[in-house]
Amino acid sequence: MPPAMELYPFEVQMAFFIYALLQDTWDGMSGYYMGKSWSGIGELLDIYEIEDKQTVIYFIKVIDSERGASINEEVSRKNKAANRKK
Repeated sequence: MPPAMELYPFEVQMAFFIYALLQDTWDGMSGYYMGKSWSGIGELLDIYEIEDKQTVIYFIKVIDSERGASINEEVSRKNKAANRKK
């Protein structure tokens, strides 16, 4: 079970918050997750008055990388299972 959000440092909490606001991008042909769309990240950091932008962006990138790997692993597993059924 993941730790409660309150246990993370403020910058990590803000990274999760900002990350949730960013739009997901998917490959239309294969269905693979391509990550978050980073357009508008600067505006979001400004709107929520994030002071340590560099640290928050670092954690957003880490979160996106881990989530992307997990999602794509699941998509790949499902694609292989569907191909075996053919």
